[in-house]
Amino acid sequence: MTISKNFYISREDYLEGERVSPIKHEYRRGQVYAMVGAKKPHIIIAGNLVTLFNNHLEDSPCIVLSSDIKVRLESADCYYYPDVAVTCDERDTNSTDDFILYPILVVEVLSPSTAAFDRGEKFADYQTSPSLREYVLINQSQMSVECFRLSDSGDWVSQVYRQGDEVYFASIGIRCDIASIYRKVPGLQNADA
Repeated sequence: MTISKNFYISREDYLEGERVSPIKHEYRRGQVYAMVGAKKPHIIIAGNLVTLFNNHLEDSPCIVLSSDIKVRLESADCYYYPDVAVTCDERDTNSTDDFILYPILVVEVLSPSTAAFDRGEKFADYQTSPSLREYVLINQSQMSVECFRLSDSGDWVSQVYRQGDEVYFASIGIRCDIASIYRKVPGLQNADA
């Protein structure tokens, strides 16, 4: 990501510009960040998750969205493009807006340039979502999936999965071998996938 510095952009101007822009931008409290293209492992991992989640949620009211939809975080004054998002809220599923407001699950595939932000400030912004139950960070260079889940006490609890583990996405009730998330990723292919 790169930042457009030293000037404030309103949410309305951001949304209007984003509808005609050939590249995607994220919005954070009046600042706009251009998004750089993703590498092949990043795209494959996100695609694998969209497929797994769609198959699992086929007969549910939930929808699985790829990186072309924004999540609007009203309290944090942000619009982010997560790699994968799931919403089950009819206010999102029945809307034609180019963003959702009520994700229950957000997945970010980590890039070296964005990992610290995704783990820190972006996660803090996502925690302002009243609907979010799970925030997942996936390493694209080694088999490592970190799930942050909102506990009944209101704390975010982390669980890390590594090669050979079964990953549990509690917010949507699916378990899968970690190898299925990394299927066909160059250098991380697993014969058991």
